[in-house]
Amino acid sequence: MLVVDSVTALGPEAQGAVALAASHGGVYAAYLAAKAGVRAVVLSDAGIGRERAGVAGLPYLERLNIAAVCLSHRSCRIGDGADAASRGVVSVANGLARALGIGPDQPARDALERLAAAPATEIGEVAPEREARSILDLPGAGPHVAILDSASLVRPEDAGAIVVTGSHGGLLGGRPETGLRADTFAALFNDADRGRDDAGVTRLPALDARGIAAGTVSAWSARIGDGASTYADGVISAVNARAAGLGVEIGMSARAFVAAMRVAAAEGR
Repeated sequence: MLVVDSVTALGPEAQGAVALAASHGGVYAAYLAAKAGVRAVVLSDAGIGRERAGVAGLPYLERLNIAAVCLSHRSCRIGDGADAASRGVVSVANGLARALGIGPDQPARDALERLAAAPATEIGEVAPEREARSILDLPGAGPHVAILDSASLVRPEDAGAIVVTGSHGGLLGGRPETGLRADTFAALFNDADRGRDDAGVTRLPALDARGIAAGTVSAWSARIGDGASTYADGVISAVNARAAGLGVEIGMSARAFVAAMRVAAAEGR
C-alpha cells in the first residue's frame, strides 16, 4: 500500500498498488491515479461540492475496473496522506469498493485492508483526458492568465502571471513549499469546503509569505478539479492579506478577481 499527499506524487511504484492519495476525488485526480496504474485508490471527497465534483472520479474509476473510495473532508485533512490514513472515515465508495464491504463511516485503515485483500483485476484502457491547461485570450495589458485543472501544471514561465486552478487550496502534508511551483502574481484554488482543521485554505497564508495574492472559491460554486469552472462559476470564499490589500473581497466572482489582479499587476502594485 502507498500513502501520499497527492496523486501527483504517484510514481512507477504505484503500478498495481493500492494507494491512499489525499487529493480530491474529482475526475482529473482520478485520471492521474488511473494513469499511474493503481489497482485501487482512496481519495478525499473534498466537500463533494458543486455537481458532486469532489467524488465524480469514483464512477470514472469504476468504468476502468478500479475500486475507489473517498474519505470525508471533515474527518481528515485534504492534502495530508498520513492524517487521512490515521483519522479518515469513508463517505462514498464506488460499486467495486462496496462489493468488498466498504461503506460510509468505515475507518480508512479498514477500507485499505479490504482493498489490499481483493484480487487483482484487469484495468481498462486509460484514455487521455482533455487539455488541462490553457491561456485565456483577454484584451488589454496585464500578465497572462493560465487556467489549470491542477496546480501541478504550473510552469516556470507562469512566474508573475495569474493562475486559476481546479486544485484544492490545501498545502501538501502541511509543507509551505508546496503552496505553488512558481512565484506567480496571483492564484486561485477551490476551498474543498474547507474541511478538517480548515485544511482546504492553508495555501493562502503560505503564499502570502511569498507576496502572492491568493484566494479560494467555494466548492459549492465551482467544480473542483476543473479550472475552467473555477474561472466561470467560482465565488470567492477566502483570501489572503495580499489579495485583500489589492481589493479582493469574499463574495466576489472569480472573473472579477482575475480582472482586479490584471489591473493591479499592470499598475505595478
